[in-house]
Amino acid sequence: MPGIDVRKLPWHARYRAGGWVASRWRRLLIEVTHLHCRVEFQGPAHLGPGFALNIPDRGTLIVGRGVDFRRGFVCEISGNGRVEIGEGSIFTSHAMVQCTTTITIGRGCVFGQSLLIADGNHRFRDPNQHMLAQGYDFRPVRIGDGAFVASKCTVLADVGERAVVGANSVVAKPVPAFCLAGGVPARVLEYFGPPEHRPADLGV
Repeated sequence: MPGIDVRKLPWHARYRAGGWVASRWRRLLIEVTHLHCRVEFQGPAHLGPGFALNIPDRGTLIVGRGVDFRRGFVCEISGNGRVEIGEGSIFTSHAMVQCTTTITIGRGCVFGQSLLIADGNHRFRDPNQHMLAQGYDFRPVRIGDGAFVASKCTVLADVGERAVVGANSVVAKPVPAFCLAGGVPARVLEYFGPPEHRPADLGV
């Protein structure tokens, strides 16, 4: 900040300024080292310590305005995979996103610590081959606007708008909008949305 003696600022102002400078350097490094693919920040974003991208091919990452990657965010995009993160979404601590097809995250989503979002599962049922030689089953994943996924969750399927996924859950089947889901595998526990939007086949 030209013309300002940072040493004379209050401690909380120095702390915030330092975080902003570090985030900016991380973003510049990411942009310089990923010229072979498409990495697009559509506005200011906070890239905390441990932010890392692994995009060896022609994949795409698009980050909306105001996204907050607080600490330990890692994104791996294979082939022509595409990850889009909507504006104002928050990743609190140590998230892993793995994509080969598409993963779309809406606006204003919040993710707790120790998160995995992936669009593929290992095949493993052939007894004559090692698991790593059996390939994967892929399907695109979409997370709706305002969804909240609590700590230590694995997301392998869609999560609807404003849905809530409880801690330590594994989302293996889609969670409808305005639903609370939890468990391994996650199941719908409650619907809290507008009555007229309640899915007809919802069993709660």
